[in-house]
Amino acid sequence: MCRNIHVLHNLAPATTSEEVRAAALQYVRKVSGSTKPSQANQAAFDRAVEEIAHATEHLLADLVTPAPPRDREVLAAQARERAAARYAR
Repeated sequence: MCRNIHVLHNLAPATTSEEVRAAALQYVRKVSGSTKPSQANQAAFDRAVEEIAHATEHLLADLVTPAPPRDREVLAAQARERAAARYAR
């Protein structure tokens, strides 16, 4: 899995369309092996990003959980702690 793609479900505040599109873009880049497609592939690349973002929006809207939403600030602090421990070596 791409390290830059984060869990988008059950967050407070709610996931934005920009976050969903960024995750879709990362996915398409990873799968295609290209960060910037050629002009010949640009339309297919953009279409894939939009379709994946659309499917992701539907998935997030349909998922249910009894758990309370996770606080983004707490998750970010935990990620910083893990990074500090990882890079302190």
